[in-house]
Amino acid sequence: MNQVTRIFDLLELYLDKYSSIQDLFNIKKGGVWVRYSAQDYIRNSNLISMGLISLGITKGTRIAIVMNNCPEWNFFDIGILQTGAVQVPVYPTISEENYRYIFKDAEIEYLVFSDQVIYNRIKNVLPGISGLKAVFSIEPVDGIRNWNEILELGKHDPHADELDAIKKTIRPDDLATIIYTSGTTGRPKGVMLSHHNFVTNYMAVGEIIPLVIHDRVVSFLPLCHVYERTAGYVYQSFGVSIYYVDSIDELGHYIREVKPHGFVSVPRVFEKIYNKIVARGRQLPLPLKILFFWALRQGHKFELDHARGLVYDVKLFLANLLVFRKWRTELGGELKFIVSGSAPLHPRLARVFWAAKIPVLEAYGLTETSPGVTFNRFEPGGMKFGTVGPLLTGNQMKIAEDGEVLCKGPNIMLGYLNRPEKTAEAIDADGWLHTGDIGVIEDGKFLKITDRKKEIFKTSGGKFIAPQPIEQRINESPFIEHIMVVGENRNYPAALIIPNFEYLRNWCEVKNIVFVSREKVVKNPVVIRRIRKEVERFNQDLDKTEKIKKIRLLAAEWTTDSGEISPTLKLRRKFIIEKYSQIIEETYRSSEFNYRVE
Repeated sequence: MNQVTRIFDLLELYLDKYSSIQDLFNIKKGGVWVRYSAQDYIRNSNLISMGLISLGITKGTRIAIVMNNCPEWNFFDIGILQTGAVQVPVYPTISEENYRYIFKDAEIEYLVFSDQVIYNRIKNVLPGISGLKAVFSIEPVDGIRNWNEILELGKHDPHADELDAIKKTIRPDDLATIIYTSGTTGRPKGVMLSHHNFVTNYMAVGEIIPLVIHDRVVSFLPLCHVYERTAGYVYQSFGVSIYYVDSIDELGHYIREVKPHGFVSVPRVFEKIYNKIVARGRQLPLPLKILFFWALRQGHKFELDHARGLVYDVKLFLANLLVFRKWRTELGGELKFIVSGSAPLHPRLARVFWAAKIPVLEAYGLTETSPGVTFNRFEPGGMKFGTVGPLLTGNQMKIAEDGEVLCKGPNIMLGYLNRPEKTAEAIDADGWLHTGDIGVIEDGKFLKITDRKKEIFKTSGGKFIAPQPIEQRINESPFIEHIMVVGENRNYPAALIIPNFEYLRNWCEVKNIVFVSREKVVKNPVVIRRIRKEVERFNQDLDKTEKIKKIRLLAAEWTTDSGEISPTLKLRRKFIIEKYSQIIEETYRSSEFNYRVE
């Protein structure tokens, strides 16, 4: 086959190398796995391309897809790109206001969405999109054309020769997609990425990830986000079987059933897995409980390459034999790797997973970098805890005087759609992308991200506070589901806390506290004191100016639907501060939530 230089050249791999794969894309419908083969992928993608040509799309036409993770996402991705049209993936869980803005800003002409649930989110927006020519759904929706119409057009009005001619005109540097940032700090921006951006990035990642044909992976982060999307291209380049998870709440069940060899994730998922395991450990009978926490202490001490010596290796062997092997079973028992990205992973978590023979590779990148910039590696000297690894092949990096991470390489975006001034702010005259992240380079090659430039705030005493590392540390508590540190222009930091209500309910039962409702339990003085105690414990490791002086427990859920959490499970700080501004004011004024730091 010809060298892969454009995203849709991946399809040639399935013609030449992976044509026999029967379970390329897999999704559960009605409790039963529906499987799509390599031949299904080739056929459906090509039919969509020819059907779109029949509809009259031309090179550069903007086509939005608003889908949950599913095989059809890939069919449309390749089907659109082969025609030279521009694929505009949109999150299925954003607000009407953001849908309206994105559809208009991208000037979409066609739209494909998943089902009735998503239609209910977008139906009020569609009449106001002046250039919209046609809308299609994957699942049947009353009054909406079904995607099978596109397939039928491709069958009955084939344009195979025309499609081949169009593909020959598409260059690696052509615009492939416009991905809108999740808008954690304001209006989303349309990041323009080329075929070359993606192809060079997934090839560089493919040098690191240990996959082979017929391996299995689970996919649960949104495919419309650059992180999971590029991971999908990596998987496809190896002929891997991809299993889509329809609910992150069911992730554990899917992992035990599929027994994956790998997946990509975010730190919040690792924190949840760890907290669930520790919560179970606390409920063990005393002798097993002592053994469990002894093994956990060994895991927290883990170093790479047997750096702690023979005595520790023996202890670790016993910890694996008696405790950690059960962790591996819970995660399917066949994992070769997990990638952690989107935010820093606390080193204690990374160490304990590695100690349990569950290798977690931290990586770093942005939508604007397609996304990979740095990536830890398996080879000796290729990884360091607390860092996001060395540079990927082809990339460059330096640290600016103010600590900001700057990047160059074939993965850097073409720019922001319709925002030349923002593009000029992001990419300087010398071609360096200003990431907005603060970091340092350790040992001459390992990047360590310390915070987001825009998230660092200053107290009224003039002290700068980086909230992420504080939140990351306190989130290790099994009592805490979410925490956000506030305190800009205040005398000291405070925190909004969403308790882990599942864990808290069990704790209340043990303590004979009646758990009537979330709203009442967060006002219970005994519960408040217990969570204060947790925060005080973590405060001991913080500088005086970083210590959390006040907390406020909230009963609300923070979700992507309610707006506090981005689709990649990051806090949307600006939104939270605006939404809870009155509560933050009350917290600082009231003595009810005070506690003294010894």
